[in-house]
Amino acid sequence: MKYFLTIPTYNGGDVWKQAVERISSNLPANFSVLVVDSGSKDDTVKWAEEAGFAVKHISSREFNHGGTRNLAASLAPEDSEVVVFLTQDALLEPGSLESLVACFADADVACAYGRQLPHLDANPIASHARAFNYRQQSRTYSLEDIPTAGLKTVFSSNSFAAYRLSVFRELGGFPSDTILSEDMFFVAKAVMSGYKLAYVADSQVRHSHNYSCMEEFKRYFDIGVFHGKESWIREKFGGAGGEGKNFIFSEINYLVKNGVLYLPSAFLHNFFKILGYKLGQNYRALPANVTRSLSMHKRYWEQ
Repeated sequence: MKYFLTIPTYNGGDVWKQAVERISSNLPANFSVLVVDSGSKDDTVKWAEEAGFAVKHISSREFNHGGTRNLAASLAPEDSEVVVFLTQDALLEPGSLESLVACFADADVACAYGRQLPHLDANPIASHARAFNYRQQSRTYSLEDIPTAGLKTVFSSNSFAAYRLSVFRELGGFPSDTILSEDMFFVAKAVMSGYKLAYVADSQVRHSHNYSCMEEFKRYFDIGVFHGKESWIREKFGGAGGEGKNFIFSEINYLVKNGVLYLPSAFLHNFFKILGYKLGQNYRALPANVTRSLSMHKRYWEQ
């Protein structure tokens, strides 16, 4: 089997330099690599080219979470059977590419995602988020899991995820007009079509963010916009309310043991997440200039 690894980049900085080194030292022989750069002004492209990666240039205005990845997938070599998406700030752990794509031996698996570990500089809030969302046990999800797993049935992350290209093309790829969560959109379509999603816990990257309260607000505003536009996903798979409550209780327990001084900050973060999400769901009621100011992905509104 041949595989295709692709990474969208923009001013990746030092963490991208580290990512290039990790990719280069952990790249199996049956993988090819394409970087899609949207106008970087630092050494992002230079580091990619020095590593021998192919580079596709687009303008910053052309970038879209779904559309740019669709473009990358369309450029996969003809003999590639699986495309792996990685983000520029995700650092591969050894052996993770091989273990991620191994699950495609099951013909029913259309998508797979790996485990995200916190960066070494992650604060306790960021560390807990990774521990909660990316558990130690691998599993697969299908239509049968909806009653018990709910929205988790279609949770995935293109920070490190893989797709069977034949199914990706069959289902039309990612939406090219979504603000984010193009991964969840596609996985939901795949599961509804009878395919499986695999979570591969021993396939790992280091990827996390020490978000401020306002960054959390803006990120969850955009998630709310996505769920407001794609309401069919919540109708088919359920909302995130129950999982949200579980997250808060888990976070309190984690911080009591690993960072009690972060508890006040965690309460504020969660308040801003909920507020941002609720406002995002109702973005149509807001003036256009207000909507753009509340969003993390401002270029989306220019499109």
